[in-house]
Amino acid sequence: MVSHSGLLTVMERAARKAAPRLRRDFGEVEHLQVSRKGPADFVSMADKRCEQTLVEELRKARPDWGFLLEEGGVIEGDPAKPRWIIDPLDGTTNFLHGIPHFAISIAVEEPLPGGRREITTGLVYQPITDESYWAEKNRGAWRHDQRLRVSARRDLADALIATGIPFFGHGDVGQWTRIFGAVAPSVAGIRRFGSAALDLAHVAAGRYDGFWESGLQPWDVAAGILLVREAGGFVTDYRGGDQAIERKELIAGNDAIHSKLHKLVAGALR
Repeated sequence: MVSHSGLLTVMERAARKAAPRLRRDFGEVEHLQVSRKGPADFVSMADKRCEQTLVEELRKARPDWGFLLEEGGVIEGDPAKPRWIIDPLDGTTNFLHGIPHFAISIAVEEPLPGGRREITTGLVYQPITDESYWAEKNRGAWRHDQRLRVSARRDLADALIATGIPFFGHGDVGQWTRIFGAVAPSVAGIRRFGSAALDLAHVAAGRYDGFWESGLQPWDVAAGILLVREAGGFVTDYRGGDQAIERKELIAGNDAIHSKLHKLVAGALR
């Protein structure tokens, strides 16, 4: 049995405390109370209840830490301490349509000198399959007790790439279309499953060989980025820099696939 830190234990305990209600609500998806949060952007009562449970559980363990939440926004904590970045239900549209592909994502962001911050711990938990992906800085990425490694494929022609597709009111359709036009003829396949947190977890596990998407929020990707990097992969923005979260755009994969995917994306955007 591989051991992880007490902090990761706190995170997993919180996710598993929230998960049973999420599973019950998923089983009763047709009865959920749903409100519109924006064009084609739904939020369910299940989402809100899950976030509330996570906040309550994490606050018990670290009462002076702040939060960055998908639903609740920013909750200030001690600025000298880390903060939690939480997506209680990544894949809400899947959830509301009865598609069993969604996850809870929790990350820890620690302050650095000079006002910068970095992600040091991440957890992506899939309540339906009971898969727990976790990573700690310099300790690797894991699915339960199994060490994760990014894919070893080197050629785009053999690569399965994941992405997100813009939808009504979200994303730049023209930009995505140009990138898709450059990538699609070069790869073995492209998949869009509707959860960036799980997409990145699957890159870390070697299921996908690469990933690109823009318009993502910190809570969508914070834990997943750490998973990929700790599994030996690379994550950058579209320019090849380290501002993926700030620019809300990212490319992920092993060294070879990332480099080749980056060239295609950059070429499509010239």
